[in-house]
Amino acid sequence: MLTAEQLSRLRLQLEKDKKALEERLEDNHHFDLERGHYHESMGELSSYDNHPADEGTALYEREKDIALNEHEESELERVHKALAAIEKGQYGKCETCGREIPFERLEALPATTFCIDHTPNKIVSRDRPIEEEVLMPPFGKFDFDDSPDESVVYDAEDAWQEVANWGTSESPSDFVDPPAHYNDMYVESEEKIGYVEDFENFVGVDIDGRNVTIYPNEQHEQYENELDEEGIMTSFGDLPAFEHDPYVDEEEEER
Repeated sequence: MLTAEQLSRLRLQLEKDKKALEERLEDNHHFDLERGHYHESMGELSSYDNHPADEGTALYEREKDIALNEHEESELERVHKALAAIEKGQYGKCETCGREIPFERLEALPATTFCIDHTPNKIVSRDRPIEEEVLMPPFGKFDFDDSPDESVVYDAEDAWQEVANWGTSESPSDFVDPPAHYNDMYVESEEKIGYVEDFENFVGVDIDGRNVTIYPNEQHEQYENELDEEGIMTSFGDLPAFEHDPYVDEEEEER
């Protein structure tokens, strides 16, 4: 049970916390939430001439202000509740089980009215925004994901990748493993578009499937290097775009 001296110290600390919280909320106008539209807190009259990116930043700051204000008001409410418990002679006992709360815990958290076993802070909320039920990310599950013809169907995922190829709002700092190029900063950016095997991106044939032509590009060079490392020789037939087959080494060509 708390001694008179301990109770007095805790009451004094709660009174100091109450005064500090009230002054802080009053000085910043409850994080500017007492103003009208959030433009007023930024000195803006309207959104008419603002860039969408600036609007996004302003919206984020407003959401942060709401969260901070809610945190401060919740803390102030707990302080009021603890002071009321002192007046009723119930301070220092857990609301749930009625056991004595150790002085060490009260000294660290004067506003608490729960023992460590029943504190609400131990509960991790699993609540998610209701809009997530209808607003799925562009890289979620799509209609043709389970279809055997998925590889040849142009669906929402393909549309997203085609648009994202021109850039997104994400930056390298958004990734644990930053990509090497800005065009790679979207989900499944490494997926092959328009072809399946690597060599299909640089090999072409005529309408009858003959007259193989190689079109040099980065994938072609990488493919050649990988074959060289593994000691594999590959031939796609006649290569009119080259004087010789790039997949046949010099010794094989001399034979």
